[in-house]
Amino acid sequence: MDDGERMSLTQPASADWREHPEGFRRWEKSTRLGDGPEIWTWASTEVLRWGVKTRSGFTVSPAAAAVRPGDRPVITAHPFGLSVREPVEVVAVVDGEDRVGFAYRTLPGHPVTGEEAFIVHRTGSSVSLTVRSLTRPGRGRWRALYPALLIAQAVARRRYLRALRVRAGR
Repeated sequence: MDDGERMSLTQPASADWREHPEGFRRWEKSTRLGDGPEIWTWASTEVLRWGVKTRSGFTVSPAAAAVRPGDRPVITAHPFGLSVREPVEVVAVVDGEDRVGFAYRTLPGHPVTGEEAFIVHRTGSSVSLTVRSLTRPGRGRWRALYPALLIAQAVARRRYLRALRVRAGR
C-alpha cells in the first residue's frame, strides 16, 4: 500500500467481506449494541468521531470533529504507562441510512502493517458494531515484537467490542 492509494481493503461499506490480500491475518467480529433509534443515533455518531478508539483507552490527535477520508491522525496507545504512536490514514468513510463507519490503514512508524474498520449497522431495530482488521508484521524494530503485538491487538479488540456497549448498560 503506497501513500497515494486510498482503497479500503476491509470494505466497511460492504456487509459481506470476503476478498482480502494474501499475507495478512484477517479478523472480523460483531457485537450487538442494542435496539432502537436512540442507540443507532448515538452509536453511529460515536463511531464517526473516533469513539471506538477513545473509549478503548487510545488518544487521537488531532481530535477531529468527524472522521474524513484522507485524515492522518496519530493514534496513541498507552500500554503499561508507555505511549506508543500509531500513525494512520483514513481510507474510507461510510455514512448511510443503515451502515456507518470508517477504515484506516497504517502508515510507516505504526507497530503493524494493515487496516482496521469500525462499522455500526442495523437490521430493523437491532444495532450492532463490527470490527474488521488485516494485519501483518510492521517494519523495522516492530517486526521482532510482532508476537507480543498480536496479544496487545487481541486486548484492544475486546475493548473495541465493549466500547459502544456502555451506552446500553452492558
